[in-house]
Amino acid sequence: MKIKSTFKLLIALVFFITLNFSGISQEKESENWLQWRGPLGTGAALKGNPPTSFSETKNLKWKTQIPGKGHATPIVWGKQIIIQTAVATDEKPEKIADDTRSEGERRMSGTVTDLIHEYKVISVNKETGEIMWERTVAKEMPLESTHDLGSWASNSPATDGELIYAYFGSRGIYCLDFDGNIKWQRDFGQMKKHMSFGEGSSPFLYKDKLFILWDHEGESILYALDKNTGKDIWKLERDERTSWSSPFVVEINGRTQVITSATTNIRSNDFETGELIWTSTGLTRNVIPNPIYEDGMLFVMSGFRGSALQAIDLGKAKGDITETDAIVWKYDENTPYTPNPVLMDGKLYFLRANNGYLTCLDAKDGKVNYSNQKLEGISTLFSSPTAVKDRLYIAAKNIVLVIKAGETFEVLESIELDDNFHSSPVIVGNDLILKGFNSLYCFSEE
Repeated sequence: MKIKSTFKLLIALVFFITLNFSGISQEKESENWLQWRGPLGTGAALKGNPPTSFSETKNLKWKTQIPGKGHATPIVWGKQIIIQTAVATDEKPEKIADDTRSEGERRMSGTVTDLIHEYKVISVNKETGEIMWERTVAKEMPLESTHDLGSWASNSPATDGELIYAYFGSRGIYCLDFDGNIKWQRDFGQMKKHMSFGEGSSPFLYKDKLFILWDHEGESILYALDKNTGKDIWKLERDERTSWSSPFVVEINGRTQVITSATTNIRSNDFETGELIWTSTGLTRNVIPNPIYEDGMLFVMSGFRGSALQAIDLGKAKGDITETDAIVWKYDENTPYTPNPVLMDGKLYFLRANNGYLTCLDAKDGKVNYSNQKLEGISTLFSSPTAVKDRLYIAAKNIVLVIKAGETFEVLESIELDDNFHSSPVIVGNDLILKGFNSLYCFSEE
């Protein structure tokens, strides 16, 4: 009897420890912003209450100037905000190597440079705004052009709280510790993006794997890397042209899937092996928005020269699901080109193309709560909305709008700031973090 009681006590203790460690993990996830679309990949914070009213003088916790140009959305872990930027030097290479394009092709679309850039990872103290450290991970001239509205540091980093994964596309990926020391690095070669529009896909970190989507006009590949070494666990060649979306990982019915959105196909691959699980067609060219997920439903969309949105029941998805009942509903109006959508509390919010018009649908059945509502003061924007609690934050040129979440459209606040924003708002607890062209802001209730 004593042995049996002791065994029961041990089982209870193990259960208690497991439960509490799980709780700690969830708590840590809600207190940080681990990768570019937040803890769930939906653009929504799990909790928090940042101010709805703020300005250059009101509820401003601090403001710090950041060198260079980088539109990557920051990530946050503990007291560190991690930023990526590219700083132009006055140096030129002795010769331009490995670039077979003519000068006309290099200047066909967007911005081209003949200056060497320093690609930096910067850590900023979340409480004070002080730059804690900065590390130059690469120093070279970018061979590719970037869009006039883009940057050579538009890919957001990711973290698991132990290591930082800073991705610069054709400059490679760099694994750093939280003191800024490089632990490993990986070079994937040179991308050739459609129309020289520049790069922007971000890595997705899940458990022991880091996923990189390398879709371009050359050989397109989905990489699954060992997060501790940077070595391939598996990689898949893809019949795809350029996309800018990021991978997304979800567990459904006991199987973990890696989902990617692109022009030719939406695909799901097995997390462990890379085996193809299902595919679908139906998106437009130049796919940028990531897949997002809530309550068994996956949402994919695009908005270049057309509108496409699919709501997919992952429980039914297997094989080619095009035009099957696995696609629960579709919507073909006012979908975004560059900005990602937000999914929160059963509501799907998205902007039209790159314009200041907002739509809200019920995620379950596609019911339109409102559509194409004009965001006054915004003509174009390239950042994505971020949500928390009962509101959305949308940042554009010299303006941030706070929008009421829910079935009715209402602008709660319209705030002018002295900066332009292509990075998306980040919310951690009661702090609202905005990365502008020139400065990093942190707003919190005074």
